[in-house]
Amino acid sequence: MSLANKVLAVNNDLPIRTGAPVHSGKVRSVYWLNESDSARLIAQRGYDVAADAPLAIMVISDRISAFECIWHGEGGMNGVPGKGAALNAISNYWFDSFRSQGLADSHILEVPHPLVWIVQKARPVMIEAIARQYITGSMWRSYAKGEREFCGIEISDGLEKDQKLPELLITPSTKGILEGIPGVPAVDDVNITRGNIEANYQAFHFNNLTDVDLYEKLLKDGFDLISARLATLDQVFVDTKFEFGYVTDKLGQEKLIYMDEVGTPDSSRIWDGPAWRDGKVVENSKESFRQLLLKHFPDPDILLNKARMEERTALARDNALPEEVLMQVSATYTDIAEKITGKPISLSQNPKAEIIDVLKNEYGLIS
Repeated sequence: MSLANKVLAVNNDLPIRTGAPVHSGKVRSVYWLNESDSARLIAQRGYDVAADAPLAIMVISDRISAFECIWHGEGGMNGVPGKGAALNAISNYWFDSFRSQGLADSHILEVPHPLVWIVQKARPVMIEAIARQYITGSMWRSYAKGEREFCGIEISDGLEKDQKLPELLITPSTKGILEGIPGVPAVDDVNITRGNIEANYQAFHFNNLTDVDLYEKLLKDGFDLISARLATLDQVFVDTKFEFGYVTDKLGQEKLIYMDEVGTPDSSRIWDGPAWRDGKVVENSKESFRQLLLKHFPDPDILLNKARMEERTALARDNALPEEVLMQVSATYTDIAEKITGKPISLSQNPKAEIIDVLKNEYGLIS
């Protein structure tokens, strides 16, 4: 079987019985179950959720996006072999670790297949919480231009590129377009301050002011846990994105949880420790793919210049990347996943058929 057949590129066409249209993002598709199937699974599987909680099947693909485009390879390889399974395995590992260490639960209820989660519906906090331990990427570019304030936090002079920051920096931004918040433009992904959040905590969908403290604590404790684990693997946890939401348990208690994904090569920067100590940055995250693309095309400005978005879209559409490029990316994802989890990432031989089989025979969700 060719590599292309082992890639799950299209994940929104599975015959899962749903109660709402399938929601597809860049990587994941969400199938909201109907009320009767949700209630049946909650009763049969013993999930710690309200009896009438809406459930969904979340299917991760092997698609890869960078510079706001989806990329493909030669031979019909419309994704990166093993990428989806690696991302799910890493997130599962960290979410389980958070739970076992008493931090907080996640939205994941069960993992029927390496590419599939059963999740409960959460009410998201409208913040993308970025935690930074090193100055690099966009933050470094702004700093190098003279900027010293980030999300209301003053940074000292004299820092060098890729240097460790004096303390963990939380630089939140808006999740989606939020209207009517003083001092916060109504555009997606705009930087905000701790003061903005405290003064308008309800607009960001926090239940109360003390939960603003709790989200920061969960973010810092989660970051520290991941950083300490990666340090044992001689890997450097550079920065990451956290997302939070509210769910209700079977006793009717509402609680703040981790959601989306966490500590993955898609949502984080992870550097190789030995190389960093030698003064070099070797990325064990999606950043390595971005760097590959910048070197692969003769005019990297197309990828960096938002004014050239039309050209960039055409570049991604019309250029099949060499198989070795995608396999290099595959190795980045699967290698770091195996290091973190201590378990092999095996490629599904026919992922779509496997998913349909398990959801039909074990969960009764295929029409």
